[in-house]
Amino acid sequence: MTEAIIFDKDGTLFDFRRTWGAWAERMLVEIGAGDPALIPVAAEAMGYDIGQGFRPSSIVIAGTSGEVGRALAAATGLPAPHLEAMANRIAAGTPQVPVPGLGDTLTRLARGHTLGLVTNDGEAPALAHLTSEGIAHHFAFVAGYDSGHGAKPDPGPLLAFSIATGTDPARTLMVGDSRHDLAAGRAAGMATVAVLTGIATAPDLADLADAVLDDITQLPGWLAAQKTA
Repeated sequence: MTEAIIFDKDGTLFDFRRTWGAWAERMLVEIGAGDPALIPVAAEAMGYDIGQGFRPSSIVIAGTSGEVGRALAAATGLPAPHLEAMANRIAAGTPQVPVPGLGDTLTRLARGHTLGLVTNDGEAPALAHLTSEGIAHHFAFVAGYDSGHGAKPDPGPLLAFSIATGTDPARTLMVGDSRHDLAAGRAAGMATVAVLTGIATAPDLADLADAVLDDITQLPGWLAAQKTA
């Protein structure tokens, strides 16, 4: 029986395209402030088509802000630490677009499960996003790529959740929208559920997932079905 659930953030709790598209546009404005010629260069490095959205191969989808910063630095010649800090600052201030029904779903799931959040975003932006949406109180553990536990697909932050909360990885479910999320869950010995509120499609994720759901609002029903199976 599942006793704990770890969620990814972007593309799982929040609509990836609608949230991170705004972030990307702001990043390009700031990068191009000194030299507009850097805008298309930076967009290419991010795997972002201006006015259209992210490509499925974009580093932003599952990469950390540090990885994004280094990719942008290699393309633009700007300092990687400056770009990483910019990415985190803009992320923290970007309004989130929650998956419809997010609050009610988390309330239902928190009644019988310990909830955690593991994201490849920074910890500070993650906490800002959870707080702004009034859902931070549901999570017993929050980790970003910079929290000292590693970053997905490494299982380190997922296992840190288990240690911090005293829960069993074998009775924990990892829920995410990318292969990084699911690979981390498998490596940690956890069950995995994929959701389709990110960029990846069901065929992209199915081989690493015990189930593929449209979004997390279907999770309570899926969990109930597992108990009676």
